[in-house]
Amino acid sequence: MQAKAEINRQFGEIDILINGAGGNSPQATTKVEQIEEKDIENLADTFYGLQVEGFDKVFALNFKGTVLPTMVFTEDMLKNKKGVVLNISSMNSYKPLTKIPAYSAAKASVNNFTEWLAVHLAKVGIRVNAIAPGFFITNQNRFLVMDEKTGDFSPRGKKIVDNTPMGKFGEPEDLQGTVL
Repeated sequence: MQAKAEINRQFGEIDILINGAGGNSPQATTKVEQIEEKDIENLADTFYGLQVEGFDKVFALNFKGTVLPTMVFTEDMLKNKKGVVLNISSMNSYKPLTKIPAYSAAKASVNNFTEWLAVHLAKVGIRVNAIAPGFFITNQNRFLVMDEKTGDFSPRGKKIVDNTPMGKFGEPEDLQGTVL
């Protein structure tokens, strides 16, 4: 509530909210893409070796990180009967990438919440939508998709690009028109 009060003080009432919380945790990431027979004797690198705390962390960041700001920052919109909420989801919510079950599920939760909230707020003039960007190279994931020594794609990065319709990672500019 203090953040909202400060924003209201400096900029006035809030009429647009972009929820961009996102991230993953190594505790919620498998080391292997698929369980094979050889993995059954030692499940530590599979889904069965994941930490529930990792799932909690990923859901708190991605899902609660969307719900809580919405609860606080849409009050001005509700009062004024107009506004826009834009949630940032991920293509992983529709087609989960291997190794990251918590992130994909958390972003699918953002999609479901967006659809629910859109109906809940529609009659009071607040529009709620989400965008689901594809794959972007960021400081957070660069080590996963790039080979630091060669500058080429890692095997995982190559797999992602090979399964991306445009055959490349996204650029921030790719989202400008959609967001606007």
